[in-house]
Amino acid sequence: MSAASPQEAALALQEQLRPWHEAIARPEEAQQSVLRRLLHDYSRTRYGSDRGADNIAVTGDNVIAAYRQAFPVMTCDDYKPLIARVMEGDVGLLLCEEPVGWAITRGTVAGESKFIPMTATDLRMRVSAGRAMLEYVAASSRLDLFAGINLNLNFPATVGVLRVGHRELEYGYSSGIYTKHVSAFTPIRSVPSQDEIDALGGGTTKRDWENRFALAYERCRDENVTLVGGVCNTAVQFGRFLRRKYGVYPKKVWNTQVMTLGSTPGINTRHRPELNALYGPAAIREIYGATEGMFGQQKDERRAWVPNYDLFFLEVQTRAGIKMLHEMRPGEVGGLVVSTPILPRYRIGDTILAVRPPYYRCIGRERRGTLFRHAWDELVTLNLGRL
Repeated sequence: MSAASPQEAALALQEQLRPWHEAIARPEEAQQSVLRRLLHDYSRTRYGSDRGADNIAVTGDNVIAAYRQAFPVMTCDDYKPLIARVMEGDVGLLLCEEPVGWAITRGTVAGESKFIPMTATDLRMRVSAGRAMLEYVAASSRLDLFAGINLNLNFPATVGVLRVGHRELEYGYSSGIYTKHVSAFTPIRSVPSQDEIDALGGGTTKRDWENRFALAYERCRDENVTLVGGVCNTAVQFGRFLRRKYGVYPKKVWNTQVMTLGSTPGINTRHRPELNALYGPAAIREIYGATEGMFGQQKDERRAWVPNYDLFFLEVQTRAGIKMLHEMRPGEVGGLVVSTPILPRYRIGDTILAVRPPYYRCIGRERRGTLFRHAWDELVTLNLGRL
């Protein structure tokens, strides 16, 4: 991209962002199209075929109603026995293509990590996380960002090996798997490489992370770091590590342009002051995703993310019942239900706030106290619901 003229680069950026922009402008039409595409994939699995996915796909205007009637909303516990059967080798139960790896959650559900299969189609969709960076470059015309590198602070892509039928597949964390498989298709190089991170092992102790942070600093201290991407809390911990271990702040080492961060609520409010104190006045762009997929990213200076209506089918369970995400009213909250190439109508466990559609925030898990915690954070940060 750096060899192109500014005009050519601008056109290339707009072309990559066009499907997202068009879906934002016409979410109802985009979601209908996504659902029909997903139903085609589901019809090639036994779970989907048993529910008549192929017949639903050719339904007229009532395709969404027919989909909801045939496919129930499922939780992690509901899917757990089905995923266990896939892990035992019954791939066609849920997948229409072979898995390329398995992702595990950083948190736990009922005291244990979730395992989610990842396919080639799924990984290609995760490239959408780069839209936040591309949108920033398109708006700012800072094409020099691509001349630098991305400081890679992601979790390991390889933690262990699972036997799936007669095959052995690696499992690790989704952010690392994403970086390992799709970094070749992104316009900026990630350093250290995911292979270098994986070589340090899959541990998550303080010592393990200090080893990864030391590697990142040694590999990047003489590089032009223009982008920092990954988990927000990891970026914060890395900045603190540099100050404690080497006596420097990241802002004294690099002139970072933009930080694309996810995995925790309040990135633009509660965490922004410390991020700016550590990294300087870099633009902050929030990524909203989970082990199951990348569902949205920040589009502009407004401090909320915008859904990937062109990639995933997105519903929300509200007090008034199930509705499409794009149908939410400003100030309304509910539990997100996602349909991915692997999981139809999966209630992911996140509480979503419609700030002013198409702008949304994930304000925490679906737990008692989440709304109070969000209200308190808005008060102490003086954000008070502002975009």
